[in-house]
Amino acid sequence: MIFAAILAGGIGQRLNSDSPKQFLTVGNKPILIHSIEKFLEVDDFNKIIVSSPKDFIDYTEELIEKYFPENDKIVVIEGGAQRKDTINNSINYAIECGADEDSVMVTHDAARIFASPFLIKKSIDYAIEYGAASPVIPATDVIFKSITPNKLDSVPLRKELLHSQTPQSFNIFKYKKIYDDLNEEEIEKLDEAMVLFNLRGEDVYLFEGEQSNFKITHPFDLELAEFILNK
Repeated sequence: MIFAAILAGGIGQRLNSDSPKQFLTVGNKPILIHSIEKFLEVDDFNKIIVSSPKDFIDYTEELIEKYFPENDKIVVIEGGAQRKDTINNSINYAIECGADEDSVMVTHDAARIFASPFLIKKSIDYAIEYGAASPVIPATDVIFKSITPNKLDSVPLRKELLHSQTPQSFNIFKYKKIYDDLNEEEIEKLDEAMVLFNLRGEDVYLFEGEQSNFKITHPFDLELAEFILNK
């Protein structure tokens, strides 16, 4: 079984919005709806699990019913306090739906509305083959590492640096087995799914992402997305 987890449990503080950013309108539709549409173009999914902040679950369900009436492939669940908690909630739901040892979870930032169906399909295929996979793009800028505020501590080699993207995919039970073995300190390091595999020395297959697959995070990103959708 193949499951999608569209991560929309955050509140988008960096956009300075009164409502979570996934509900902001761009191209005449909410950001969340754009992302769901891309996943519906891929036939592989048994369920598309949409996480939501607790106070917005009813609103999220209303939006989905408006844009995708009577589509039983889409389900709304409550997001967690942090990203790792939201992923775990999605995994638990998938297991309740009958996920087995070969089942795959595809996690995706709701704010990445330009991920192509082709990229989504590649993420699924590589996770099936390798156990965990993530799209990446090369770093184009020199990156400064600063541990001390306002001080340059080191400069990593740019040719060794990659920007991670989503959709990131993995074998559900492989993820769960590793997570259950982590200590509290390791769990605190989990800011995205692929970190978990790296903590235990498990291979993560990296494949070419898409430059257009940026995450709407700041006000400029919202303007850029609007421009792209209206050009």
